[in-house]
Amino acid sequence: MTLATARGEKYAADFKALTESRSVPDWMGELRQRGWDHFDSIRFPTARRGNELWKYTDLGPLERGTFGFQSEGPTAVSTGEMRRCAPWSDDWATLAFVDGRYSEALSNVSASDGLTVQNLADAAESAPLRENLTRHAAVEESAFTALNTAFLGDGAYVQIPDDHEGDTPIHLLFVTTAGGSRATYPRTLVLAGANSRAKVIESYVSLGDEGCFTAPVAEFVLEAGAGIEHYRVLVENEETFHIATTRVHQSDNSVFNSISYATGPKIGRNDLHTLLDAPGAECTLHGLYLTTNDQQVDNHISTTHAKPHGSSRQFYKGVLSGNSRAVFSGRVLVEKDAQKTVAEQRDLNLVLSHGAEIDTKPSLEIYADDVKCAHGATAGHTDPSAIFYMQSRGIDEATAQVILVRGFAAEIEDEIGVETLQEFVHNVTEETIPLLLAAAD
Repeated sequence: MTLATARGEKYAADFKALTESRSVPDWMGELRQRGWDHFDSIRFPTARRGNELWKYTDLGPLERGTFGFQSEGPTAVSTGEMRRCAPWSDDWATLAFVDGRYSEALSNVSASDGLTVQNLADAAESAPLRENLTRHAAVEESAFTALNTAFLGDGAYVQIPDDHEGDTPIHLLFVTTAGGSRATYPRTLVLAGANSRAKVIESYVSLGDEGCFTAPVAEFVLEAGAGIEHYRVLVENEETFHIATTRVHQSDNSVFNSISYATGPKIGRNDLHTLLDAPGAECTLHGLYLTTNDQQVDNHISTTHAKPHGSSRQFYKGVLSGNSRAVFSGRVLVEKDAQKTVAEQRDLNLVLSHGAEIDTKPSLEIYADDVKCAHGATAGHTDPSAIFYMQSRGIDEATAQVILVRGFAAEIEDEIGVETLQEFVHNVTEETIPLLLAAAD
């Protein structure tokens, strides 16, 4: 038996244990089996020649790891511990999961005004759930959507009724505890009714230092006039593999605004695709990534304009140090019927060391003739003239470097529209900047 086969059998054993220990409705069981069958047939992708989706990201270290799925109940985690290491507010509607299992103790949700924030497993008989789950993140799309679907069980189900005005953020918290090389497969489905408004926060946190594997899949469905303010915060440890898939489907005049923040993982991939499938749809996709040591963060961001009068903006910024690596693969597809489209892409990177590397590839694919589209990317070091200027005003070089990095990151941080979350992200950045500069040269 080869090592690769043995590791494949580990996933197979976990899948078998899950199906034997926890029953689900027939329709979900069929989805699970489809997911496993597809993953078992293709396994993890490789960075081989011709595989453009994984050209810059080698998953060999992930494939060589052995990660186990915890089929029993969640590990106990205190609210006080979450306050120290995760975005947290008692005022938020929080749905929490620990090691892939729903945690009632950490959750704080109640039905109000028709809003549903519920463990996916408890909503298994919901017709909207059945109709939409895997509709936009198909089982056969990739190895990771397949593997996530194979382990369907607990997850986040959010249904926002028509005309709902939600000022209270909905917090979906996914925690991995210490004590072993864990594999978790968070699943999220958010259905936003017509003309509704809501703020949704996804947080991914690890409490230990062990290597873990997190493979979340999230689907957002926005009906006509709906607006979602979305935040994705990744603060897992430097031994974690985090491969995320997010799919967004937008109807007429809907608005999807998303900000992602990533620091920590060994390999972190944010695969986000928005489909503007009706006239007047808008999306704004922003992100900030901070990498050091041997970390790699891969942002695979794409938007499809399928109908006219849509607008989109991709704006990502990265700070790289040590021997870290970042990837930005941005794509905007404007189909022939999507006239009057406005689209912009930008990826700006601050590279603090000679060992750090950024692979950036913004691209426009346009089949309509009446559009306004632009893209660009930059990578550079801190400005020597700016440092010299601050030194001439009595600021030492080290402090000047901190100020420049802080200012570079603040452009994204300042766009976070939830005060408590903005404060959390700012504090993590402040803690990370000295680590970035310590690895700079």
